[in-house]
Amino acid sequence: MPGERTAARGGRDGGGATVFRGATVVDGTGAERYRADVRIADGLITEIGEGLDAPDRVDADGLVLAPGFIDMHAHSDLALLLEPEHPAKVTQGVTCEVLGQDGLSYAPVDDVTLPALRRQTAGWNGDPDGFDWDWRDVAGYLDRIDRTATAVNACYLVPHGTLRMLAMGWADRPPTPGELDRMRQVLAKSLLDGAVGMSSGLSYTPGMYADTAELIELCTVVAAYGGFHAPHQRSYGAGALEGYAEMVEIARRSGCALHLTHATMNFGVNRGRAGELLELLDRALADGVDLTLDSYPYLPGSTTLAALLPSWATEGGPAATLARLADPAQCARIRYEVEEKGSDGCHGVVTDWTTIQISGVRSAALDGAVGRTVAELAEEEERTGTEVFLDLLRRDELSTTILQHVGHEENVRAIMRHPAHTVGSDGLLVGARPHPRAWGTFPRYLGHYSRELGVLTLEETIARMTGRPAARLGLDRRGRIAPGHHADLVLLDPGKVRDAATFERPRLPAEGIEYVYVNGTAVVRQGRTTGARPGRALRRTDRGTLAI
Repeated sequence: MPGERTAARGGRDGGGATVFRGATVVDGTGAERYRADVRIADGLITEIGEGLDAPDRVDADGLVLAPGFIDMHAHSDLALLLEPEHPAKVTQGVTCEVLGQDGLSYAPVDDVTLPALRRQTAGWNGDPDGFDWDWRDVAGYLDRIDRTATAVNACYLVPHGTLRMLAMGWADRPPTPGELDRMRQVLAKSLLDGAVGMSSGLSYTPGMYADTAELIELCTVVAAYGGFHAPHQRSYGAGALEGYAEMVEIARRSGCALHLTHATMNFGVNRGRAGELLELLDRALADGVDLTLDSYPYLPGSTTLAALLPSWATEGGPAATLARLADPAQCARIRYEVEEKGSDGCHGVVTDWTTIQISGVRSAALDGAVGRTVAELAEEEERTGTEVFLDLLRRDELSTTILQHVGHEENVRAIMRHPAHTVGSDGLLVGARPHPRAWGTFPRYLGHYSRELGVLTLEETIARMTGRPAARLGLDRRGRIAPGHHADLVLLDPGKVRDAATFERPRLPAEGIEYVYVNGTAVVRQGRTTGARPGRALRRTDRGTLAI
């Protein structure tokens, strides 16, 4: 497995010794819990045993000590820099996040692509006035995380859509040989800069314009550097199984490890069909495909309202999209696709406006739409759902975010039981009423699905949050409680841990998370954030090596 090198970080690691006395240790491997004292010092776990002592003592009797949780699908790309204490995640026990998701993020960029990218992703991450965009490549972005000093550690995926913008803009066509070479070269440099793999967003522009052959070529580069491919595949609706099969085929033909992000089977066409997906994955695993997946423990999804547009309407980038929305003939064509044909932006399914709920707007003039479905707004305004949809896109300049109420409980439970499963929040942190998964994913697994429903044991649940994702990321000294491992730790009350965040009040912190340590420093103590920022960028520096 890949390794890590310990590096001095100017005193940011916890220097003093702490002992957790009488803890119930759930070590991240899936093994049965056991009772022990655990001692940490200088940012590392130094000893596990009985009768241990240290100047700082934490009474852990009746509490579970687990490795820090790893969020395999995070959208904190700007949040980490704007609010580096990061309460949304540390109060859940998260000590490491994987950024650069869904094929769209802020490195590598240039002076042409960055402004359009900021506009396209404003609904995901915001676009704050006066922010200093002082990087252009992956190394610069990871350096900025380190200079900021954040509460959690972070890994980064090279976004395929961003690569495509650099090489060929928002064109809906295959790349020329020269354009493909540029993507390969920038991808290779980005992996050497520290990225752990590549993400793709194949229902977002411009990533959706890539064919299978292009993705195989790029995944071959990722494989050469020991990384993995994390796709948001082409459809989670009418073409879901075909989309997953394509991702598996790319992994087979490129030799690249595959991590299926937010693995779901949504919309009415997929009710009760999770078993078909799992059969596909089991066949791939039996054939030797290196495959993992993640999911969030909720039924609704979350994205931007603009994502529902058909792909042709978004070619050329945000400015071209807004120009089309001002053209009545183009709007009529959009109406036909979303209402009658099934837009590829809505996963090939005819849009049901009763399932589309506004969660955030950029324009204050639209605040009254937040929390309402498009259908409710249409009825109130005596307009069609599509008229409301197009008007919101124009007035909010594509920045509106939504919840999509399209999931199925039986699918969610079946997928989380799969042995290749890990946990990812897919949480957007901006907007008036974002999806509560941003603040509640990890305690919801522990409380609702493990303790209350018994879908997974506590040991299984924690392994999906710790040891298993650490192995995927190549973090061979994180994700487990063992001497010599980094002291990323969570101390929780197993009888009380639960998600408090709701769809009405989505920013409530979790309950039952008592202590959280990152690199040996407490970022949560007795249930309260400390303001400490001991996290850093975790970088892949060459094949099979992560440096800290």
